[in-house]
Amino acid sequence: MPRCATFVAGVALFLPMSAPSAAASRTYVVVIDKMKFGTVPPSLKAGDAVVWENRDMFRHTATATDGSFDVDLPAGKKGKTVLARTGTFAFSCKYHPGMRGVLRVSK
Repeated sequence: MPRCATFVAGVALFLPMSAPSAAASRTYVVVIDKMKFGTVPPSLKAGDAVVWENRDMFRHTATATDGSFDVDLPAGKKGKTVLARTGTFAFSCKYHPGMRGVLRVSK
């Protein structure tokens, strides 16, 4: 084996191996349109984010019943919630209480 090849092979033995990475967090979009929340993703994990996109002509909120998040959404705007913990989180719009949904967040 040529000397150069031996050196390269020897260096490769000392390169650090990367540790297995944890599952990357994901971002999901929930669209608000025609006075209702769109489909909520079924497989949310702690660390994921939900972007609330208000395509309606009215101001809305995405407000958790337990107070864990409260996103104000003027018409045509977006807001984001990062899901910090596991659990089941009922939410509604402060201005239109008939608009409701549930986020189910697992590990």
